[in-house]
Amino acid sequence: MTTTLASYQHPVVVIGAGLAGWTTVREFRKLDAATPVLLITADSGDFYAKPSLSNAFAQGRTPAQWVTTAAAKMAETLKITLLAHTQVLAIDTALQVVHTANGDQPYRDLVLATGAQPIRLPLQGTAATQVVSVNSLDDFSAFFAQLTAPESYENNSSAQPTPPSKQVLIMGAGLIGCEFANDLASAGHRVTVVDPSPRALAALLPPEASAQLQVALSGGQASAVQWRLGRTVTRVDGAPSAERTQSALRITLSDGEQLPADMVLSAIGLRADTTLAQTAGLDCGRGIVVDVHLRTSAPHVYALGDSAQYGGKEGRTLPYVMPIMNAARALAATLSGLPTEVKFPLMPVAVKTPALPLVVAAPAPGTSGGWVTVETATGRGEWHWMDGAGMLRGFVLAGAATPRRAKLMAEVV
Repeated sequence: MTTTLASYQHPVVVIGAGLAGWTTVREFRKLDAATPVLLITADSGDFYAKPSLSNAFAQGRTPAQWVTTAAAKMAETLKITLLAHTQVLAIDTALQVVHTANGDQPYRDLVLATGAQPIRLPLQGTAATQVVSVNSLDDFSAFFAQLTAPESYENNSSAQPTPPSKQVLIMGAGLIGCEFANDLASAGHRVTVVDPSPRALAALLPPEASAQLQVALSGGQASAVQWRLGRTVTRVDGAPSAERTQSALRITLSDGEQLPADMVLSAIGLRADTTLAQTAGLDCGRGIVVDVHLRTSAPHVYALGDSAQYGGKEGRTLPYVMPIMNAARALAATLSGLPTEVKFPLMPVAVKTPALPLVVAAPAPGTSGGWVTVETATGRGEWHWMDGAGMLRGFVLAGAATPRRAKLMAEVV
């Protein structure tokens, strides 16, 4: 059951039922139990830990088991109205109305938590449309079903379906690509990672740490991760008939090498979903531009999460869990009548690669300095970003060094 919107009071409307949307609602309800809240989402609205999908196979859970709380239960507990499976068509910021496929919804305040969409590269080939991305539980369910299905290639004369060990090519050696590579390889799949960068996690790690990660994921085993760095995928074709007992696809790389694969997973990154915001005339850059109170360029419209660009027109996107939690708490206070600036402390990112656990506390963009390797009792698994004055501005910890996270957080200036 959900509550009915009070006819005399326009609600706070939240668009998006991801971590940003639901956390904002939950934090707001801690401060305001009376104001009507309406949450609109194009999917079911069920709550799940999206960041954990990249290591789902290691945890042995099916897609259905990832839902921690059904949307109806969330709505009932938080006493809000939920419009699931509802497409938002447009926003009229002058009249303060959201136009949906199921009717118009006026708002007192509007929160855009529209998230991000996978970046899709233009690829050639007869099977280019078969490249998949995982950006939601629905995406993961389809990926899981295909990955665990028995092989059924043409000309396969075996009377019994072969075990579901697949050849998976991952486009992207960034955070999500490396996490999926570790997870799929540990589940027995044959994984190849392709990336134009010369090393893994190049945007976050110093070169030595990248090298350690690549060695750890390679593992020296036949089923471990293979690397094709400094290259890109140019074509995805159906494998020739003579090869379909081995694989379903043939992948062509920028240097001409051809690789077999059963599936291609694109993990080259996400782009803030600003479609609604742009159509409504809001200022957008890499994301929906917001100020320190998470206000957009339109009155009574706010944004946070993967869709937001924090810090104005020269600001940055922060597509991680901890920034979302900080932003949601600040926005909830502002919506309840206590204007609160969002403040982002140092927020280390734990990279979910069990072959080599990593904690990354990257320095703020534009911070001068460079990486310094630190020798410790656990070996070469610690790197500090030191500025010109010799001050610690960020760090990377690997393997046995990761427990030093709390100590270094206290030392970063």
